[in-house]
Amino acid sequence: MFLTIDTELMWRHHSAGLPLTDQVERSLEPAGVGIAYQLATLARHGLKATFFVDPMPTMVFGLDAIRPVVEAIVAAGQEVQLHLHPNWAGARTDDVARHARFELIDYSLDEQRALIAGARDLLKACGAPDPIAFRAGSYAANDDTLIALAELGFAYDSSHNGADAPWPSAIGLPPRQIAPVEHKGVVEVPVTLIEDVPGSLRQFQICALSQGEMRAALDHAVSAGHEAVTIVGHSFELANRAGTRANGVHVGRFEALCGMLADARETLPTTQFRDLPSFSCESEAAPLGPNRLRTRWRQAEQLWSNLVEERAA
Repeated sequence: MFLTIDTELMWRHHSAGLPLTDQVERSLEPAGVGIAYQLATLARHGLKATFFVDPMPTMVFGLDAIRPVVEAIVAAGQEVQLHLHPNWAGARTDDVARHARFELIDYSLDEQRALIAGARDLLKACGAPDPIAFRAGSYAANDDTLIALAELGFAYDSSHNGADAPWPSAIGLPPRQIAPVEHKGVVEVPVTLIEDVPGSLRQFQICALSQGEMRAALDHAVSAGHEAVTIVGHSFELANRAGTRANGVHVGRFEALCGMLADARETLPTTQFRDLPSFSCESEAAPLGPNRLRTRWRQAEQLWSNLVEERAA
């Protein structure tokens, strides 16, 4: 079990011209359900997690914009790995409309290698150990990304998300690939998917699946003998989009998920990339198949979330 949390400053708050303190609060510690809350919940349940941290905003605001969250994650005994949104490379404080290209796949191999190497150095300067795993922002990776990662000594990537294929998730693997596989010199650990309706894939993300769908996906992984399950969350995902109010639906899902994983620790132990897990890289795994009742229940939850929980405080 890889429980992963993408940890980043949200571009929407920067482009809206909010001061840095508000950007940090709404992105990393929104409404009391950000990283500190998530770390405490993980500790209460005895779970391991991976925090993919984007250090690129330090190019604009300095190391202190990201260093405190890195230090908090490390102090809590969780791991920090590398996340990267390249648009920050062109950002400025005096012109919030300025940015570089948003998707990593829009850069050449040489440009990607330079961006990843620079981001790694920034993350280490913020207090993180040398990262060995990577996830591209918006899952926007391609085969050049993996080639660059291998050349830079990374062992794992977790950017392949078939629900977002072929754009911006553009790695040359089948969309339904959810088993770890060696590809272009690294081990790709894809985001786990379910098939919510026939022919439609949906990622195992806290804001994307209901509690029932999450439980069914975990049961499916156990019964089918999957080598790995990769779940995605975000530093800001348990709050509303403005970052001003907790989203009760999403908080409930996170709490329920942590409870499920704690109860199933013998069959679904959480792990981290720094544990250097090994995989056969030849196993096959299929997403959980569709179930109309599960999908309808989640759609009802989403309607409540959008109409009620997403209201600004």
